Amino acid sequence: MKIKKRKKSSRFRGTHTHGRGGKKKARGSGHQGGVGMAGTGKRADQRKTLVLNLYGNNYFGKSKTLRRKKKVKLMTINIRDLEQKFKDSKDISLKGYKILSEGEIKDKIKITASAASKSAIEKIKKAGGEITLQND
Repeated sequence: MKIKKRKKSSRFRGTHTHGRGGKKKARGSGHQGGVGMAGTGKRADQRKTLVLNLYGNNYFGKSKTLRRKKKVKLMTINIRDLEQKFKDSKDISLKGYKILSEGEIKDKIKITASAASKSAIEKIKKAGGEITLQND
């Protein structure tokens, strides 16, 4: 049983490169690839685990999803609900809503909304109402 293992510095005495491959690789910090965060770019794998552990995926450049336009999700409301919710008012403003055609409408109502289905527009006009669509 070996009690004390020889140090690497003494084991490599007499060898030309001390186990580092080429001579130039052992000079200074020439084989490390830089200091600090050098070599951590988008295409580099040298220090990827270090970067991911420290910063997560937000470190690497811009994402295409950030440049994509966000689609506005409109809330929906049916025609039959308009008469129930807005009984007394004849002028209704529904910004951020899309009007759907389920149900019937009897009153003349003036509506301002973000969107509406074709059949909903027809039903409102058939009842003598008026609809104005606004793009937000």
